[in-house]
Amino acid sequence: MNAFTPTDRSRVKRLHERGKYDEATIFPILDAAFIAHIAYVIDGQPFVTPTAFWREGRTLYWHGSAASRMLRFQEAGVPACVAVTHLDGLVLARSGFHHSLNYRSVMAFGTAHLVVGAAEEARQLDLFIDRLYPGRRAELRPNETQELKATTVIRMEIEEASAKIRTGPPKDDEPDYALDCWAGVIPVAQVVGEAIADPLLKAGVSFPKGLAGYAPGARFDALLKDCADKLG
Repeated sequence: MNAFTPTDRSRVKRLHERGKYDEATIFPILDAAFIAHIAYVIDGQPFVTPTAFWREGRTLYWHGSAASRMLRFQEAGVPACVAVTHLDGLVLARSGFHHSLNYRSVMAFGTAHLVVGAAEEARQLDLFIDRLYPGRRAELRPNETQELKATTVIRMEIEEASAKIRTGPPKDDEPDYALDCWAGVIPVAQVVGEAIADPLLKAGVSFPKGLAGYAPGARFDALLKDCADKLG
């Protein structure tokens, strides 16, 4: 089983039994997420930027405007930390202290670099589209040269990563189980709604068959994970 070797910066210290370092745990959590928070430091000032991201192997990618201060700073090669979190449930205990959350999270560390070369930049942007909407890139017009020039793609090879996961019911102090107080888990999930067509959509154009997974009520995290699996 392939795994990352933790150091002091990535090892889970509090509730260490919830920590995992293997690809089989970390990659599915990343693949089921759409938004990551990118942490970095500019001139001694910490910043955290939320952004859409995607993964290819052990490398994470994100993109934005070529004029973005964050991307201009990162393209030179700077240390970065990428974090994603899924909230899976509210855990209600018999005391305020033992209330908790069920969650899946990943922190990944590496060095952010500019993706160099128009061909690789275009390939990654196409991969991003197909990672979210399988087969859709083939239905779109090609990216124009000016659009690619206006876009910056950043890559970060994962040097270290750790997952932290909580599941299950509350864990109360033994005497509290006798209290007349409801305890348990309220599941939380992000789901897909009914698709809303563009008012300017050309007549006769139907919803793409390749996006059948985006059905109302589908779990968004499971859908994203399935899309990533299809890309391999």
